[in-house]
Amino acid sequence: MADCIDRGLDEVQAEQETIREYVKDIKEVAATLEPGEETCADRQEKFEELIDRLERTEDPIRLHMATVMISFLAGLFVGEGKFEEIKDNLDLERWFRLPKSHERRIHGHRHAGVRIVQDGPTLVLALDAHAAHPGPFTAGDLLPYRTAREPPCQRDALNRRKIMRKARSKKKRPILLAELERRYRESPNF
Repeated sequence: MADCIDRGLDEVQAEQETIREYVKDIKEVAATLEPGEETCADRQEKFEELIDRLERTEDPIRLHMATVMISFLAGLFVGEGKFEEIKDNLDLERWFRLPKSHERRIHGHRHAGVRIVQDGPTLVLALDAHAAHPGPFTAGDLLPYRTAREPPCQRDALNRRKIMRKARSKKKRPILLAELERRYRESPNF
């Protein structure tokens, strides 16, 4: 059996060397994406240098890698100075996964549901509050938030949901269309 394995490895040795070189390239790309000692700008510069190096080759696999990297470049290194604790999109995804897992544990379903989309601006902060607070919340801790209002984006999302639910309903759809038509006619641009 060992002889068969050795013969098989000898047959594909050239292909394995090529693949090992691709793996080295991918490791270099992954190193630029991981937040560490370097700043976001330094990692972005290295990422762009890798793109240039991969584009200069004739290898179709490396050219495809460069194309994919270019397509991700616009969103990978954003928010430097604005979101210090969130280094890049990978860290943002790790951060946003926490409330979603909490939401899945609450209702026991695989999907977190639309609740995070609609109530997200306030819900995410509430679900993650325990991470920064040392113990149980007291009335004094919550008192400053008694006059808090939901942000406009959350109100808009809830309003859009109400309209879409009416639009899906066979009974309420004609009423919704009549209401929208009335609002359109009353608008100053009509």
